[in-house]
Amino acid sequence: MLTPITRLLILVNIAAYILEFAAGYGLIYPFALWPPGGRFHPWQIVTYAFLHGNLAHILFNMFGLAMFGSEVERLLGPTRYLTYYFVCVIAAALSQLVISSITGGTYPTIGASGAIFGLLLAFAIFFPERKIVPLFPPIPMPARVFALVYGGLELVLGVTGSQAGVAHFAHLGGMLGGYLLLRLWRLQSGRL
Repeated sequence: MLTPITRLLILVNIAAYILEFAAGYGLIYPFALWPPGGRFHPWQIVTYAFLHGNLAHILFNMFGLAMFGSEVERLLGPTRYLTYYFVCVIAAALSQLVISSITGGTYPTIGASGAIFGLLLAFAIFFPERKIVPLFPPIPMPARVFALVYGGLELVLGVTGSQAGVAHFAHLGGMLGGYLLLRLWRLQSGRL
C-alpha cells in the first residue's frame, strides 16, 4: 500500500505530466533543467523532476517510486523522506549541470529518475537482502546487488556515452546525494 508522501509525489508527477501534455510540452522551456547559460533558471533544479518526456518515461519512474518509496518512507518518516527525495532531486540536477558544463551539452534534462535512483539506493541500504525482480532481466536478486548492478550500468553507459538522451550522471548524482545524506544522518545520530 502506498504511503501518503509517496502517493502525493506520484499524483503531483501525474498532474504535471497531464499539464505538460496539455501545454504541448510548452512547460519544457521554463521548467526543464537547461545547461548553464541562456535558458537556465535556479528553480529548474527542482522543477525538472516533475516533467517527463513520454508516457513510458513517467510510467517507469512512477513504478520505481511506488516500488521503493513507500518502504523508505515508512522507515524514515514523512519529513525525512521528503527531505531525502528532494536532496536526491537536487544532487541529480547539480551532477547533470556539471556534466553539461564539461561536455558542452545543450539539451534539457527532465524526469524524476535521479530521485528514483536515490530511493533505490536507500532501499538497498535499508533492505539489502530483499529480493527484487527487475523487468529486464527478470532474474530475482537481492536489493544490494540490484542497486550495484544498476549503478554500475549507469556509470558504464555514462562514461561510454552509448545511450544518448539519458542523463546517466544525473542518476548517479541522485544516488550519491542520497548516500551522503544518509551518511550525515547516521553520523548525527551517533551510529556509524
